[in-house]
Parts: sequence; C-alpha cells; structure tokens
Amino acid sequence: MTQRQAQKKPSPEKPESSLRRWLKERSITEVECLVPDITGIARGKIIPADKFSHDYGTRLPEGIFATTVTGDYPDDYYDLTSPSDSDMYLRPDPDTIRMVPWATDPTAQVIHDCYTKDGQPHDLAPRNVLRRVLAAYEEAGLRPVVAPELEFFLVQKNTDPDFPLLPPAGRSGRPETARQSYSIDAVNEFDPILDLMYDYCDAMELDVDTLIHESGAAQLEVNFTHSDALSRADQVFFFKRTMREAAMRHGIYATFLAKPMENEPGSAMHIHQSMLDKKGNNVFAGKSEGKLSRTFDQYLGGLQKYVPMAMAFFAPNVNSYRRLALGQVAPINVQWGYDNRTCGLRVPMDTSENTRVESRFAGSDANPYLAMAATLACGLLGMREGLKATAPLAGSAQDVGFELPRSLGESLDELEQCKPLQELLGSRFVRAYVSVKRKEYETFFRVISSWEREFLLLNV
Repeated sequence: MTQRQAQKKPSPEKPESSLRRWLKERSITEVECLVPDITGIARGKIIPADKFSHDYGTRLPEGIFATTVTGDYPDDYYDLTSPSDSDMYLRPDPDTIRMVPWATDPTAQVIHDCYTKDGQPHDLAPRNVLRRVLAAYEEAGLRPVVAPELEFFLVQKNTDPDFPLLPPAGRSGRPETARQSYSIDAVNEFDPILDLMYDYCDAMELDVDTLIHESGAAQLEVNFTHSDALSRADQVFFFKRTMREAAMRHGIYATFLAKPMENEPGSAMHIHQSMLDKKGNNVFAGKSEGKLSRTFDQYLGGLQKYVPMAMAFFAPNVNSYRRLALGQVAPINVQWGYDNRTCGLRVPMDTSENTRVESRFAGSDANPYLAMAATLACGLLGMREGLKATAPLAGSAQDVGFELPRSLGESLDELEQCKPLQELLGSRFVRAYVSVKRKEYETFFRVISSWEREFLLLNV
C-alpha cells in the first residue's frame, strides 16, 4: 500500500464513523481541532482522540472572529457578537483530516466548520464566507476553478522585533546577496529544509506542484494544482503551518509577511481562476482559439470595478501596502493584459480549455479563504451587471499610475461604501471585519518608528 493510499480520506457519507475509524487505524492519540480565524490563524482545541470519538464536535466562542492579530477587541465587540459572548458549534470536515507529521505522538489535525445554535452556518467564519460565494455560483450553474501561487521568505530567527529581518545562510554557509530568480542552485542551498517540507506535504497530501526561487534573497514560491476554491484555500492554510514548522526545525523562520525586508520585493499570493459550466466546459473560452468569451469579458470587468473596493481582503494588514508600491513587481492598478506581469490581472497564453485570469493583487499575508471569496465575488458581480473590461494593456501598467487604495484605512473606507460586496459576502461579516481591521490600524499608529526618531526627533 502506498503512502497516499494509506492517507485516504474518510468517506463523506458517514463522516462521524469514518473519522473515528480513520483515527483508530492510525492509533491517533490527539486531535487538533482547527478553525481559521479572520487573520488566517489556526484557532481551536487539542483534545484526546478518545474524547473526540465520544464527543463528536466541540465548541468555541464566536468572539474568535472579532479578535485582532494582537489579541485585542474592537470597541463594538459586543455589537458584533452576541451579548452573552456565546459559543459556536463546531463540526469537523472529513475532507480536511490530516496527520500532523511533525508531532511526537500520533496526532491528527482537522478543520472544523462553525455553526450557530440553530444549526445555521456561522456568518463570521471565513470558511463560510467563501462557501456563501460558491453557493451563489452554484445557483448560476457555474463552478469556479482556482490555482494559488504562494510566495514566502526564509529568514534568520528574529527574537527582537526592533531588529530588521535578514536572509539565512544556506548549505554553503553564506546568505544570498544577489537576485536569484529561478535559480536551481539557489533553491538547492535550502535542500534540507525543502526536503523536510516536501516530506510533510506528502504525509498531509498537500497538492504542492512547482517550487521556484523568486527574485528576493531566500524568497521562494510554491504553486498548487488547480481545483475547487475551498480545497485550495484549505491547502494554503495547511501549507503555511507546514512551511513554518519545517523552517523552525532547521533553526530559521519562514514568513508570509507581504513586505518583510526594506530592500527586497514583497510576497504575493497570485490566484489563477477560471469557470466551468455544468457540462465541465470553460465558459471563459471564446468560440475560436485564442478568443475570450463575453462571460470572461464581464468577469474581468467585475474585477476591474470591484477589486479597489475589495483590497482590504487582498491587502489585509498595514504592512501589505509596502508591497503595493511604484517600481515594485506588485500591481498598483486594475489594468489587464495578455501575459503581462506588470498588470494586476494577467491572462496567460494557453489553450482555450485553460483560459483563465491570474489575479496578482493578494499578498501572501492574505487569508486564503477571504482572498478567494473576494476575487470570485468581484467577478460574479461583473457577470451579474454585464460589465465590460477595458482594452488589454501591452505596455507597462506602472505607467498608468495608482488605481488602488494606498493604505489599509483607505481600503476599509472603500469596502464600507460597497453595498454589492457586503451583500454577497455577508453584511454582518463585513462589519466585523472592518471593525477588527480598524482596531489593528489604530494600534499600529500608536507605535513610533525608528524612521521618525531618526529624521524628526531633532529636525522638527
């Protein structure tokens, strides 16, 4: 029996009994019950496997979805949650059961879905927000297909946040100093870490496809095979945990911060997206080879119109906007073009059945569930409204200038004013998201930076 066969997922017909059997067959002693929060952090509980078997499901306070990345609460916390700060009911998704390959004892991890007391999907849970958008596509007889590409940096351990991050030394004992885009030898510098990462990914059945070296010092990118949006978001969620663990096992950090170092490029999560009808045909493909359909034109038009209003999901942190700067590889507007990487919306040159658009707005710091929900929501609104995309851009989109919000505060303002996105993603969720992110923005502005002390202290 191959490892992949041994890791076969439980049958969805009887999830409770199949999960119990899965745990018993692997002599699991503990289960990590995971819930991705608004930031993308894994919240939850670790419980003994025998208790998991006899107490199917668990509970968590809904307040985890109204908590900032610093652990604070927005001022309207009790308006966003129930006055009693009550619990949600959690149920494991059998399709997400995985081993925890780095655990000492046999341990499983499984993503849980959140429900209200009356059994309805909880509208503050990011996974349910994505499901809400996918349900709207299903009603339209369409099925989105996505493939994320995730960039990240390997850096030296940083135990004092006042010190800048530095590239780690590879096998040669020397850190990178030059641009090494697509260098095989540069990737091989980190073979021990990456071999461990691949071992972990194989044990967890993560669909990691291609690995390349990006342009930054010790910056890498992994591509995932294309599939449905929910499973791809789950894969990114799992991979971040996996990559961080593999790096720490070798004494360094893996970071998905959008702009971790001043003189290095930022890290993105590019999302390739296409659309299938009920017969499995790509509705983005035109009637002849190389042509785009009217549906695709409307989808692109929706992205161009609504992406600026959805940027709070693609660039969710104050650091995110350091990546979206003039002169960087990251996009600064909503232009689109054929195989044009300066555009925020790139249409790769491929066969008709593989017609797709690559959205390049999201940073690697974005919550994958919300980034995918937002980009699909923008496209769906374009199709509903019958929008039309601009002409494709052949030159550099950097010459067009900024068409996106320049800060988290501006992005939140845009989101608050966009009723169509709020209705599609859920009004209560958007309100909670904005409150949490405004609180983070306010907390950030309390910090006095070294730049201010260096240049303003004695000069103003």
